[in-house]
Amino acid sequence: MRERTGGQILIDQLEIQGVTHVFCVPGESYLAALDAMYESTLELTICRQEGGAAMMAEAQGKLTGRPGICFVTRGPGATNASPGVHIAAQDSTPMILFVGQVGRSMRGREAFQELDYRAVFGSIAKWVTEIDDAARLPELIARAFHVAMSGRPGPVVIALPEDMLRETAECADAAPVRIHEAVPAVADLDALDAMLAEARRPLVIAGGSRWDEAAVRDLADVAARYELPVCVSFRRQSLFPATSPFYAGDMGVGANPALVAAARESDLIILLGTRLSEAASQGYTLLDIPRPAQTLVHIHPGAEELGRVYQADLALNVSPRAFLEEMRGRGPRVAPERAAHVARLREAYLAWSGKPTVLSGSFNLGEIVAGLSKILPDDAIITNGAGNYAAWINRFYPFRAFGSLVAPTSGSMGYGVPAAVGALRLDPSRMVVAFAGDGCFLMNGQEFATAVQYGLQLIVIIVDNGMYGTIRMHQERDYPERVVGTALQNPDFCAYAKAFGGHGERVESTAAFWPAFERAIAAGKPTILHCLVDPEALTPARSLSAIRAAARK
Repeated sequence: MRERTGGQILIDQLEIQGVTHVFCVPGESYLAALDAMYESTLELTICRQEGGAAMMAEAQGKLTGRPGICFVTRGPGATNASPGVHIAAQDSTPMILFVGQVGRSMRGREAFQELDYRAVFGSIAKWVTEIDDAARLPELIARAFHVAMSGRPGPVVIALPEDMLRETAECADAAPVRIHEAVPAVADLDALDAMLAEARRPLVIAGGSRWDEAAVRDLADVAARYELPVCVSFRRQSLFPATSPFYAGDMGVGANPALVAAARESDLIILLGTRLSEAASQGYTLLDIPRPAQTLVHIHPGAEELGRVYQADLALNVSPRAFLEEMRGRGPRVAPERAAHVARLREAYLAWSGKPTVLSGSFNLGEIVAGLSKILPDDAIITNGAGNYAAWINRFYPFRAFGSLVAPTSGSMGYGVPAAVGALRLDPSRMVVAFAGDGCFLMNGQEFATAVQYGLQLIVIIVDNGMYGTIRMHQERDYPERVVGTALQNPDFCAYAKAFGGHGERVESTAAFWPAFERAIAAGKPTILHCLVDPEALTPARSLSAIRAAARK
């Protein structure tokens, strides 16, 4: 018990909870908290816009399983940060956003930049609160960590009145928060074993959060012992090694038609950690709702997700980590014909992800992605935002290690660059490559300046086709030749990189990419490779003209 300001109490609690990194855009509404960081052990990353700061924090939450921490100022600072909160919500990522607030005596008068944060964030955050009493900071910060990490993880938003942060109080610190895992019932595991003994065409779909390296290894072991084909949900490729003979691909946007057909024909689907949301469920068509035709086992750490959309034959309210720990000690029960089923799905995956097609132009993104997978280390991190360019990553890059893909299942643009910064601030020794479309990059490209400021060796590959490609694709499908609102006139991204103090090169062909990539590594500083792509090469399988022609018919 000692007297401290609210700002000091707050920062002390973050250190007690094991926080090492904080991302922020500074604001006068939380100066007392900033001042308390002056003598703390926290590493502070100063960002250029609150959206980028929130995405950096969310990326660290993905990689560590602990809440990423972001501080922003009131009003526009908070609304700028909202995309990061939405990503954390849909991606089930632990994160805490601290927002400065007007003084307590001014609330309710629409004071300068005042917002009701419970109303603003109530529909996208897991919990929103405002702390009025500095003495309650230890209690409420501990609760925030517990809420962010427990069950289905998600974002917490905490408003901090500026006068509360300046006032002093005497209070005891909270203890570090630890999440206790529920253990699956033996009877449920026995029931699952019986289902596995009968299933001839099972399929595991892995996704969600509450994973770690040990859980990924355990899943690979369980898949081998039980002869189970495993696919991953949208943008969760790092949950299972693509080199495993039991890997069947990703069930996301642009999924392998053979994999989708196999899921529909399966006699046992195991949803492991995933909600199986719109992208992974192929627009909610993969399983009948509410009662799937396939026997369904749903394993999820959030009780509210079980039965929310799909009524399972067996539902286990446990995390993937806890479930797989229990499965390690059980003997496998394998139905006849299982090996042939696994082999068919594996062959379909290898055929689908094999040699990239050549659509149009001298720059083949598929060859670039496939080539990078051969030269990058297994633990290299790939980040991306939203756009058709990501389809090549999903299809042609065989991810091999946990945490090697950091991407938003929410489909948020502008994510790749700040996510890469967040990953490198966590571990500057790792190779990190950020992919971005020309439209995607400029939504948070200013965080390239943050990478320069902290000397992060980030390589950004900008895929420039001069348009919002995904929207153009849908436009051509629904309204062929009626092009409006999707064309872009882009800057010289090489000059952009150099203006910030980084390295930049223009790449116009596949052959020119490889020496440029080697020079990017040798440069030892943030780099942008501005890659010019033919607009015709709109998807890995179909050109813009082919999409338009099909729509005309």
